[in-house]
Amino acid sequence: MSGQFKYLFTPFKLGPVTVKNRLCFLPHVTVYSENHLPSERHAYYYAERAKGGVGLIVTGCQMVHPTSDQSNNEYAFDERVIPGYKNITDMVHEHGAKVFGQLTHYGNQGKSYLTLRPLLCPSPVPDLFMRETPKEMEKEEIGEIIKGFGKAARNQKLGGFDGIEIKLAHDGLIRQFLSPYSNRRNDEYGGSLENRMRFALEAVDAVREAIGNDIALGLRFCLDEFISGGYNLDDAKEMAKGFANTGKIDYISPSMGTYNPMHIFCAPMGVAPGYAVPACAAIKEIVDIPVFAFGRINTPVQAEKILADGQADIVGMCRQLICDPELPNKAREGRPEDIRACIACNQGCLENVFRLQPSTCVHNPAAGREKELGMDTIKPAAVKKKVVVVGGGPAGMKAAEVAALRGHKVVLYEARSELGGQVNIASKGANRSEIGDVARYLIHQLEKHRVEVKLGVEATPQAVVAENPDAVVIATGCIPLVSDVPGAKQDNVVTAWDVLEGKAKVGENVLLVDEESFHAATSTAELLADQGKRVEIVTSYPHVGNNIEPDTFGFLYSRLFSKGVTLTPNTAVKEISANGVVVYNAYSNTERVIGDIDTVVLALGNKANDELYKSLKGKVKELYRVGDCVAPRKLDMAIYEGNKVGRLL
Repeated sequence: MSGQFKYLFTPFKLGPVTVKNRLCFLPHVTVYSENHLPSERHAYYYAERAKGGVGLIVTGCQMVHPTSDQSNNEYAFDERVIPGYKNITDMVHEHGAKVFGQLTHYGNQGKSYLTLRPLLCPSPVPDLFMRETPKEMEKEEIGEIIKGFGKAARNQKLGGFDGIEIKLAHDGLIRQFLSPYSNRRNDEYGGSLENRMRFALEAVDAVREAIGNDIALGLRFCLDEFISGGYNLDDAKEMAKGFANTGKIDYISPSMGTYNPMHIFCAPMGVAPGYAVPACAAIKEIVDIPVFAFGRINTPVQAEKILADGQADIVGMCRQLICDPELPNKAREGRPEDIRACIACNQGCLENVFRLQPSTCVHNPAAGREKELGMDTIKPAAVKKKVVVVGGGPAGMKAAEVAALRGHKVVLYEARSELGGQVNIASKGANRSEIGDVARYLIHQLEKHRVEVKLGVEATPQAVVAENPDAVVIATGCIPLVSDVPGAKQDNVVTAWDVLEGKAKVGENVLLVDEESFHAATSTAELLADQGKRVEIVTSYPHVGNNIEPDTFGFLYSRLFSKGVTLTPNTAVKEISANGVVVYNAYSNTERVIGDIDTVVLALGNKANDELYKSLKGKVKELYRVGDCVAPRKLDMAIYEGNKVGRLL
């Protein structure tokens, strides 16, 4: 054990259950179920985190009643889940971890088209994000759902779970009963705090009766809704004391926020690591049961300090252990430099789930694909080759890393003076610096696995052929698109890349034209606003940042508006002049002139830089291309394809 971790790797008791260390893989929705039943994919996913060394795993939301579904979740109330649960728990237990099942009902935080039933809520109050009016629950429905909690808990216990966690967190019906915003009832389930807690306490009673006292029972509890008319941390303290005083709860695992503002419960890049820990510590001070910490806890050193300072008893990580399930083992073995850092982009995890797609990870292509791509699946190559990789961005570096791991001799060419590619450019945008951790991790892996790197060297077709390679991987990325509207070739027209790289001289009044609708435009606009520029973004999309993940969106808008950036959607550019731009409404074609513009910044998307690939076809033994030089896409596809080709070589 690494000597610097006095607390992190010590066993700890949660009621009747002893976990081997004080790291918990926090629950999240995966969208891995098959016909609402646990799948083999679930089992490999959770087993990978157990194999990586975490002490406790809590599965994502399991439904207690047919009226609740949002992401093809598992139906815990259906006895058919038991064999799938048993597969999960058996595979997790093989690696010495404990695993708890989480139970919930989404209430008004769903869509009725998924169940063909009305949403349910204490009162007919729409969720601020989902915006669908729910049905006010009748007492018979309250009783039926309480029974559902008990039935679902019984099924989870039969499935081999070591504990049950009831969710009253950033989403879910129980929190909606606790909240004066969504609970406006006048009966015994509404009004006073005692009444609003009644539903939660009845759920606790039903679950504890179903599972007995030989497995653990905890709560995932929202400490502050951060909505007008909702409850705050002071209210949560009173509720936490009430839950602890029942004697039926073994721990509290905090959460904060709701779906609106979403950046509180699943904080994106730009929110400080450990932002929620002080609130968790406030709960620990007033209850005599264990309390977890959460909130962008990304490093073992950070986790150790939280425990050493007495701010929590267990440290929860979610996205960080999606990104690197081996963090516990790497920390314990003294290999922190090998830990992949979660960059909080939320593209593969949260964004996929909101699109009802399986959860993945931008930085870890094995996430959700553990059976095929998980740890120990990279095998030595039967025939060792000389591999030339051209391009030192994420796709090229990943291909080089995996090829080297398989025993190939790898030479990597990068025309620039440093590795990183577009990651380096993107990291210069406002509140986007953490994306640079992707490059830092991959660079370390290339050094570790002795990849020969040639920086500042242009890989011409002749140079590549002269290497006499057995295989060549082209990862030359992409270049920005330029506009063909009149005036686009003027000196006052530059690209977002030019601005981020510091190559462009930008005037005081800036018009940013966004036809990619992702982070390039908004992070550049915010960067310029931070420099005191007057910035307007125009886009033909329905709103600026149309393709940005939902949790980041609100947080981003709050910053842009507070910094005076003007957002003009549904608008396209017709012509650029020396100091003005003619724009038109994308639907009515009505034209107007935006005057007094010093600089026009283009963020129009990119085109593949594929000339080298085309020139090498038929001239080398094996030729592959990966990432944006195939077609410009997002970071996840670059890393996934680099990994895939590295395994094929």
